[in-house]
Amino acid sequence: MGFRCGIVGLPNAGKSTIFNALTAAGAEVASYPFSTIEPNVGVVPVPDRRLEVLAELIKPRRVTPTTLRFVDIAGLVRGASHGEGLGNQFLSHIRDVDAVAHVLRCFEDGEVSHPYGSVDPRRDAEVVNLELVLADLEVLERRIQRLQKLARTGDKEARREMELLEGLKAWLEEGKRAREFLQVHHVELPK
Repeated sequence: MGFRCGIVGLPNAGKSTIFNALTAAGAEVASYPFSTIEPNVGVVPVPDRRLEVLAELIKPRRVTPTTLRFVDIAGLVRGASHGEGLGNQFLSHIRDVDAVAHVLRCFEDGEVSHPYGSVDPRRDAEVVNLELVLADLEVLERRIQRLQKLARTGDKEARREMELLEGLKAWLEEGKRAREFLQVHHVELPK
């Protein structure tokens, strides 16, 4: 399976336009919020001259290049983690990606409404980042609760993971980013 990238941002930021530019998928682009409800998925083969050379040498029946899978996720708004807009249904779509591309609107257009009435990329980035952190905190809280039960039975691995996740939870609650926690605490993620 190839690399998976989720495209996120506020409604009317240009996510579907970027998605179409990357995939030539022809997803609906509209000037009203939440025109994308179910995610659009596009798969793009990655050209690789090395693969072509190997195919010429080996002559396999079929050559399958690696792919990039782009997922155009519905727009997030302030409060999405608590049910605003389309709520947190974006979570199930974003959990399955390897990377998140954040689209910020930096253009004025009277024909395209903005959910907050004005274009402010810094504010918009903070809104989406906060919603992603709040969603992460919900996931962490549930995992910590399950690990607490296991740790009470004497499961040392569960205790170790629980302590790590409690540290990460405190870190996120301070407004810091998860990737910085991983770097500062030298945490290796499983492959």
